[in-house]
Amino acid sequence: MDTWDGERVRVRLREMAEADPSRERFGADTHQYVLKPRLTEEEIHGFEEAHGIALPVSYRSFVARVGDGPAGPGHGLMPLTVPRPEADEQDPWAVDGEWEEDRLPGRLAEPFALKEPRTGSLGAELEEVTPGTLMLAEEGCGMFIRLILNGPHTGEVWRVDPDWAGFAPVSPDFRAWYTGWLTGR
Repeated sequence: MDTWDGERVRVRLREMAEADPSRERFGADTHQYVLKPRLTEEEIHGFEEAHGIALPVSYRSFVARVGDGPAGPGHGLMPLTVPRPEADEQDPWAVDGEWEEDRLPGRLAEPFALKEPRTGSLGAELEEVTPGTLMLAEEGCGMFIRLILNGPHTGEVWRVDPDWAGFAPVSPDFRAWYTGWLTGR
């Protein structure tokens, strides 16, 4: 079983925050090195049941033992179950629509369409390749980090760059991706 040491992660986040008081590291001004509370087993199970999925073990363990974001890679981890507070009209955040789209009925349970990475511009294909994946983080310029939820790539973390690089793996699983960020790799 893949379990996280929540206290160890929180200690590392405090160290990172102390080393970056001006929040100059990419995304730190958004996530502030802060974690929201952990999710209960009932909340996680309810989400899985409502969407007809089983979350990959390393991610499931993270939200249960560490927290439900936002401290993390890119502009931070997106929350699993509760949307972020509404942005004011002066500060709309494009990621809100992506988060909401993921939670449309049946979308997360759809088969992940790709058998291998897709390179180059995705254009209209973007809507065809993201079902069966959960958006984890936004990196800016329309690039998102997504967790594959089903098929032969289940549990892998992929980056979608619809304009240039396509949709390809960046990490074998959530643990490797997140700890890479924690350790500066």
